[in-house]
Amino acid sequence: MNNNQLLSNYYSLHRDELVSFIAVRIVDATEAEDIVQDIFLHLLRGQHLITPQTLPSLLHTMARHAVSDYYRRRHVIETFERFIQTSDIRHLTSDDSIESVFSAQQLIERMERSLACLPKACCEIYRLHIYDGMKVSDIAQELSLPYKQVENRLGQARKAVRQQLRKCV
Repeated sequence: MNNNQLLSNYYSLHRDELVSFIAVRIVDATEAEDIVQDIFLHLLRGQHLITPQTLPSLLHTMARHAVSDYYRRRHVIETFERFIQTSDIRHLTSDDSIESVFSAQQLIERMERSLACLPKACCEIYRLHIYDGMKVSDIAQELSLPYKQVENRLGQARKAVRQQLRKCV
């Protein structure tokens, strides 16, 4: 019996059991059903070695981890919602917020000044990493440079920027 058939049979026989296992822990039946579906989809897509003996333990372990992830996400969302409710970020009218915008602009200017003292290759790599969010491997591929060379130049640029910003603080 292949993995897909094993999972399909187990799903049809034990789906409700897993849903109730999760629903008791998160107190939301519809969210519990979604989590169970996600678990089975993950197993169907993966190349896991699954046997009839290991499947129940694997599913319950994945369910426990999914419940932990659910509460972790929920905590982050609740914290963000509290932050939004307690602070009015739509209007920058207080002196503190104006100062923070001004100081961010100053930091960017200082960073650019420190980059101007570096070789052009280091600046280009640093800007691709910081402004475009590219990884070292992506930068190396785009610029047709060896990975280690890009990594070294990025390190030089970071060091120079850090030194410049420390001088100003």
